Amino acid sequence: MYDAIVIGARVSGAPTAMLLARKGHRVLLLDRATFPSDTVSTHMITVEGSAQLRRWGLLGQVEASRCPAVTNIVLDLCFDRYGHFTLEGFPYPDDDGFAAIYAPKRTILDKILVDAAAAAGAVVREGFTVQEVLTEDGKVVGVRGRGASGISITERARMVIGADGMRSIVARTVEAPEYHVVPPKAFGYYTYWDDVELMGLEFYTRPGSTVIAFPTHDDQAAVFVERPERDFADFKTDVRAHYLKTVNDIAPGLGARLETGRLAHRFMGAGNRPNFFRKPFGPGWALVGDAGVHKDPITAQGITDAFRDAELLAQALDAGFSGRMPLETALSTYEYKRNEELKPLYDFIVDHAAMEPFDPAFQDVLAAMRGNQDAIDRFFGVIQNTVPWAEFFTPKNLSALMGLTEPDVHDGPERAEAG
Repeated sequence: MYDAIVIGARVSGAPTAMLLARKGHRVLLLDRATFPSDTVSTHMITVEGSAQLRRWGLLGQVEASRCPAVTNIVLDLCFDRYGHFTLEGFPYPDDDGFAAIYAPKRTILDKILVDAAAAAGAVVREGFTVQEVLTEDGKVVGVRGRGASGISITERARMVIGADGMRSIVARTVEAPEYHVVPPKAFGYYTYWDDVELMGLEFYTRPGSTVIAFPTHDDQAAVFVERPERDFADFKTDVRAHYLKTVNDIAPGLGARLETGRLAHRFMGAGNRPNFFRKPFGPGWALVGDAGVHKDPITAQGITDAFRDAELLAQALDAGFSGRMPLETALSTYEYKRNEELKPLYDFIVDHAAMEPFDPAFQDVLAAMRGNQDAIDRFFGVIQNTVPWAEFFTPKNLSALMGLTEPDVHDGPERAEAG
């Protein structure tokens, strides 16, 4: 019998298993895939998420895989009231002088995470399909499934953790309650390009369209297109043509660079992506990553959120398993901390995922940052999870930014050289 069975061995499940195993718990990590394995993904790990990898001792492996560090952000905007302008900068160093974004391909990142879980002592079974989550007297007690041999296998545990995405079999079995639900608002497609130079993370946003580009493995540029959900059916009739038209319409400079580059991969994407929070625990079960909270990937927060929630859940389970805290209390704390960290940015994402024109007040805030490098870098810190939302978006700070009051002196630390 295991302390925990984790279903799903990607960016939420593998770290959860690794952290629990590092604390001495018996963990079984299951995934129907065999690694390395690809999956549709935003790729990007924010500054805070990259710092988390660094604290776990895994960032060196990402760097050794020749995944480039990104240390510059260009936000390209155009408003009727202000015209076209860009905000360029990067968050101040965080976590002992660290500041960098990484955007690894999932064939490489997920393999690093799975191997780290195994190295920590977790039992890893790849190519294993969970067919049933077992319950007794209203409590989850284990799983039944099949491995490559085809033989039915039953395993039991004190806790079964669903790290298996928004369509989680654990969430479905226990009928995990949903809240803060918002219907799908956008879809997205991406691919990789050879011989395309980038300025770092390039982010272009206009009403009805968003384009995001950044460097990834193999000296390639990953270029993403997001459009409102209402355009999904038409877009799918000719993905390549609609993708290139979207890029050329709102990012013509980037479009010109793609013309001189070379398409290096098929187009990948998805639509029908609902937004929700789920209650992440109950008798014998817990949820982490997209199984617990799913949101539009327009700001590419998913991997960072998965890392944070994996650590929060592992801490809660360790406190409960060890008897330092009643397990239900520890898991309630996990839910509270998760929601406290995520809800402000979740609200921002669902407000903007439909790509309607920005609220005039928010346009004013963005325009007021022009020429104010400190404000730009701190705003990017909000998006990169190093500056709390509530710290930046305060009446005092916004009043100072808009020139209505005298600003506080902010002595930001010197930029870190990251490579």
